[in-house]
Amino acid sequence: MPADDPGHSPRTASELTIAIDISSFPDHDHLASYRGIAPRNRRSGTPIASVAASRQGNKRLKNLLIFSCNSLTRSADRFGEYYRACRGRGMCHGEALKAVARKSPKVIYAVMRDKAPYAA
Repeated sequence: MPADDPGHSPRTASELTIAIDISSFPDHDHLASYRGIAPRNRRSGTPIASVAASRQGNKRLKNLLIFSCNSLTRSADRFGEYYRACRGRGMCHGEALKAVARKSPKVIYAVMRDKAPYAA
């Protein structure tokens, strides 16, 4: 995770590198679940409904990435645009921030898996 990645300071990048063994996760969805931000499913018979994020997962890593997403929301890149689009659809700040946090594991997973610098 490069330090020039928007929203991720050198400290955040080093914490991610220490906290995540990318080989343990087959895809970004498993990483999101480990972070504790993947929606949990509720079943009632046949229908499956996704509800609020699970309270399980690595709480320290979850907090680290939620706080770093605060700076992503103010950026002009795709994460900032996504945040503003979520707000435009009527989401409150917290909901939109969680939506951005849910989107970021895809990028984090790809950067760590490919060992390549972030490129917007």
